Amino acid sequence: MTVNRLEHPMITITNLIWSFDHAAQQVNLLLVRRADAPYQGFWALPETAMRVQESAHAAALRLVREKIGLALASSHSEQLATFTEPDRAPGERALSLAYMIFLPRRPELHAGPGTTDAKWFALTSENDWQFALTGFGAKFQTLAASEYLVQRDPATTLAYDHNWIVTVACSRIANKLDYQPSILLTLGRDFTLRQARTIFALFRHVTLAQIDNSNFLREHHRLLIATGEETRKHPGRPGKVYRLADLN
Repeated sequence: MTVNRLEHPMITITNLIWSFDHAAQQVNLLLVRRADAPYQGFWALPETAMRVQESAHAAALRLVREKIGLALASSHSEQLATFTEPDRAPGERALSLAYMIFLPRRPELHAGPGTTDAKWFALTSENDWQFALTGFGAKFQTLAASEYLVQRDPATTLAYDHNWIVTVACSRIANKLDYQPSILLTLGRDFTLRQARTIFALFRHVTLAQIDNSNFLREHHRLLIATGEETRKHPGRPGKVYRLADLN
């Protein structure tokens, strides 16, 4: 009689850590370069093993504290999905619980244990269905997870199935812009409509000029609250300052 054995795979937490470069007006994603096998020399998303006495959500926030020294409120993290492809990791079976982390500021980065480098990469829109990271040859587009797993080039492929995870994350952010734009948390507590439009334009694959300021405010007035303040960081007319409604 055949007996089916129950497997106990390792559970890892994979973080997509997003920030906003105010000088360049660009959305950034944090990657680390792996020092050890498997995927030695590959860029990857930060990961950690979930500990026995902690929840996945707590592990995701712990990873941020350990990697970049920031203690964040739970509102700055959002569960993305669980990734369970049998061959997503060589050797021992490993499941990944992926979380998106939205940093209110961009701290200085240092390579931690198990990595040789840590770097912010600017996310760019290639066309109406594809994203890329400036300075890295990876393309994030609508492919099956298995198609990413057969590609093993450190110049264009992230470690494990991280290309696929980034693809899913970009799609999730784009689909939630009109009702839960958590990505705006990367702007800090307060921001201008222009900054919000810049992020919306990126994930909608349009230019900033294609998003009218008045229409944008009218369509998203339930999400944004005017603070009554103005910013004079740039020449010209001061910009009104807003914040997300659920953070007011």
